[in-house]
Amino acid sequence: MKEKIEKLKEISKELRVDILAMLVKSQSGHPGGSLSVIDILTTIYFEIGKINSNPDWEERDRVVLSKGHASPALFSVFAKLGYIKKEELMTFRQLGSRLQGHPDKKCPGVEVATGSLGHGLAMANGIALGLKLDNKPNRVFAVMGDGEIQEGEIWEGAMAASHYKLDNLVAVIDHNGLQIDGNVKDVMNVDSVEEKFKAFGWYVISVDGHNFEQLINAFKEAEEIKGRPTAIVAHTVKGKGVSFMENLASWHGKAPSLDEFKTALKDLGVENFDFSVFN
Repeated sequence: MKEKIEKLKEISKELRVDILAMLVKSQSGHPGGSLSVIDILTTIYFEIGKINSNPDWEERDRVVLSKGHASPALFSVFAKLGYIKKEELMTFRQLGSRLQGHPDKKCPGVEVATGSLGHGLAMANGIALGLKLDNKPNRVFAVMGDGEIQEGEIWEGAMAASHYKLDNLVAVIDHNGLQIDGNVKDVMNVDSVEEKFKAFGWYVISVDGHNFEQLINAFKEAEEIKGRPTAIVAHTVKGKGVSFMENLASWHGKAPSLDEFKTALKDLGVENFDFSVFN
């Protein structure tokens, strides 16, 4: 397990650099939530999920990034998997690029277009129900933000998933406590997230969303649950890994400057970076 965790840590560090580089190049995007969710996505795509280098593999598990503004995190994963070339990351949010501020089907690996917050869980429900009706073993992972679950459609989706006993569905809530307007609890308090999902009939697991061992164990536990969906409430830090971004709502949707990027590289312990990608 220790060797596995160290590998995941190295991958997530690499992906954090890619996320930040994309934003520096585009001078647009959402760093805070991308950095808080990347350890979750790293665990799903590189450890837990039945996923390979073919984005159209019929036997793959499906991942729906409902918090679509964290698309830099998703695209960094796709580049690592080989769905897209790493150089394409530098086209993020540019006119004509397949890599937009919210993911859509133009990019290989994107299951559904997301970004209008609140819709992802309902779409994941549909995918999960379809797979069950076809007697297929594939799992579906829906990744949401805690500000996002202020949306009413999330709770309609939660009710439906429980009703249809979608035990092939795992919802992961990136619970970093912040959204664009400030603290989630001040804008519209969603706590206790765990108790709410329990009330809707879900099996609930609470973890440190930056602890790979806890994440791995939670996903494995979810796979054993039958007859109802599982919600993993991952307590995270917005801007995780970059000292001047951590726990600050102001970094929800603001791109770092080149000098700030250099500071971030030091925070992440990265000594060598090819700055020619910005030319």
